[in-house]
Amino acid sequence: MPVNILMPALSPTMEKGNLAKWLKKEGEKVKPGDVIAEIETDKATMEYEAIDEGTLAKIVVPEGTQDVPVNQLIAVLAEEGEDVKTAAAGAEKAAKPAVKPASAPAPAASVEKRPEATPQDGASTRPQGHIPVPREGAKALAKGAASGAVARGSERVFSSPLARRLARDAGIDLARVQGSGPHGRIIARDVEAAKSGKGLVAIAPAAAPLAVQVPADDKIRALFEPGSYEVVPHDNIRKVIARRLLEAKLTIPHFYLTVDCNIDKLLAAREEINAAAGKDKEGKPAYKISVNDFVIKALALALQRVPDANVTWTEGAMLRHRHSDIGVAVSIPGGLITPVIRKAEQKSLSAISNEMKDFAARARARKLKPEEYQGGSSAVSNLGMYGVKEFYAIINPPHATILSVGAGEERAVVRNGKIEPAHLMTVGLATDHRAVDGALGAVLLSAFKALVENPVMMVV
Repeated sequence: MPVNILMPALSPTMEKGNLAKWLKKEGEKVKPGDVIAEIETDKATMEYEAIDEGTLAKIVVPEGTQDVPVNQLIAVLAEEGEDVKTAAAGAEKAAKPAVKPASAPAPAASVEKRPEATPQDGASTRPQGHIPVPREGAKALAKGAASGAVARGSERVFSSPLARRLARDAGIDLARVQGSGPHGRIIARDVEAAKSGKGLVAIAPAAAPLAVQVPADDKIRALFEPGSYEVVPHDNIRKVIARRLLEAKLTIPHFYLTVDCNIDKLLAAREEINAAAGKDKEGKPAYKISVNDFVIKALALALQRVPDANVTWTEGAMLRHRHSDIGVAVSIPGGLITPVIRKAEQKSLSAISNEMKDFAARARARKLKPEEYQGGSSAVSNLGMYGVKEFYAIINPPHATILSVGAGEERAVVRNGKIEPAHLMTVGLATDHRAVDGALGAVLLSAFKALVENPVMMVV
């Protein structure tokens, strides 16, 4: 029977994507492993890889189409032995408009109330049948990764097709099932466990919606003289950043702390370490440690020393992380992205430095894989290179803390009653007060300061 190819959810926050390019034409043969299309998300450009064999009968969503909702039908594949024209005709009847108006809400994410597509008669709706993978490392992701989602409060919970079918047959609400698959995805064994009452999560009552009155576009434009401005449409990344930051500020009770760190010893250690760096085959230094590399390492170690601050808030329980996975804000055209240094507490400064250089280069080229920028237990945002002395970043869920790093500058300090010069760096810490209260945040910031002011402690 025909296989419906759907727009996949490439990340837990994705609701829409852009169909950048079709790499196969209607009527062309498709075999497993063929890349049939390129899809742009807010973070990266992904390749859509086929695992079914057949003929591309109908392209429903043309290339260049923007804001295609997740789980919308984008093409139909006729399997071996099927009539291509019949499959294509059925697709035309089943197809919905490729793009809804920009103001239209994203489709509901409830599996029970919404079919995963609008298939033609007899069609097989298999979102797991084609896998979106990043351009880099396309073969690394397991086949069958795309899945549907249900809502658990404000969180989207993903599940496999088999898990959804088993849950429907057993009358189990997937929103109450704890997933054990990749990134918390619900799989068949989780549903089987839920049948015996195991692995169920408590669902907090939905909070009353926050009333935020946003002025209409025409009212804002009326404040300015016609022709005095240029209208620059928002791209996907700017829309996602705007939505997530607004949600973070409205739903996370931010608490702020500040400390000045003396970085004289750190600067001296940095100079000595870089001077001792070996050369690669091209004669270039094997590494070049930055102040930010020290900051990442110091935060990672501080979180290990203060494990109660290395947490994520959920409505049912606190998640205390075993490792310090540090996200680092990287500016890219149109916004920013936060690649994550995994197990940063275990890595050397040179390893962190080289990993960050690779992440930054691939982030600006939009080549990062989802697992490289999702998750993490805390984050660092550094604006010191712009001469900014002090600022407070917005927490990026699911983190409970974020460190804001200002410029290191020479200032006058008082030591033993005498005024002396010293290089100081102002650091701000924002905490989610539900998870990390003021006193705990102060202990974390104190541990960070001790490490930064005595960098030898980072290598012992």
